[in-house]
Amino acid sequence: MPEIFKAGDRAQLTGPKGKMNTIVLESGKSLGTHRGEIFHDQIIGKPSGSVIENKNGDKYLVLKPLLSDYVLSMPRGAQIVYPKDAGQIIVEGDIFPGAKVIEAGVGSGALSSYLLRAIGEKGKLTSFERREEFAEIAKANVANFLQQEPKNWEVVIGDLQEGGKHLKSAGYDRAVLDMLAPWECIAAVAKALRPGGMVIIYVATVTQLSRSVEALKAHGGFTNPQAWETMVRPWHLDGLAVRPEHRMVAHTGFLLSARRLAPGTELPEFKTRRVNKTEASAEDFDAWLPDDVGERQVSEKKLRKTVRKVTSEAEKRKN
Repeated sequence: MPEIFKAGDRAQLTGPKGKMNTIVLESGKSLGTHRGEIFHDQIIGKPSGSVIENKNGDKYLVLKPLLSDYVLSMPRGAQIVYPKDAGQIIVEGDIFPGAKVIEAGVGSGALSSYLLRAIGEKGKLTSFERREEFAEIAKANVANFLQQEPKNWEVVIGDLQEGGKHLKSAGYDRAVLDMLAPWECIAAVAKALRPGGMVIIYVATVTQLSRSVEALKAHGGFTNPQAWETMVRPWHLDGLAVRPEHRMVAHTGFLLSARRLAPGTELPEFKTRRVNKTEASAEDFDAWLPDDVGERQVSEKKLRKTVRKVTSEAEKRKN
């Protein structure tokens, strides 16, 4: 069945010069552009993938936005996890339908949206967020895209390491940590994960990556961690002029994964090539404190403005 636009839906318009606009359809409303008005009623009732014209004859392609389109344009409180990294988390983290997942650091709700889609209605997502404003923005962003509030998503205000009581018991399949100091949550994650479960950690800097690795090894309840990053290079396609684009999406963050061992299990030593292996010193750990790692600051004024913007859209949807 074709996707038919109706009032309340999001529509992504691509204009004559390739510029995109995303609007929420409302009967009687219009989008003003320098090339002329586009009336929402021209779109309502048409299937996704249609082409409409303004009064000047300019043509616009109209599509329902993908989740990857939405997360790049959603109102933000905190930085988002970009689609290329979210895809790696879903695939390499083996996030499956029906999975019970812990998320620490809900941010603006981008990764939460991907996780909820991956686990489906039978799965459960429990997200921890320290800042109430970020949680409010994330919940509204997710609800605005899904056009409903997910019943299988619980957002807990507070730290995972202190709010583990909300997890009630072990048995979670996956844990995804997108936060400044994920090493502080390793013990709580170990208690919550079932044997064979997996933790996926997303960090921005090498120092965060290194300390997270050392924390996983020091705990003793996980397999040897694996780390990687992904880079995306788009290509220009025009007849025989096929070449890489001048810009690419390079480093956004590191991903780190490890599996939970069964209780009482001691990981055997596997033979690997080691070159000049050095242990971390106490001085190293002192240099890796959260204040030294650095955190992107968001002004209170910007947060209040973002909360108003995203929640007003949610209220319109309810009405």
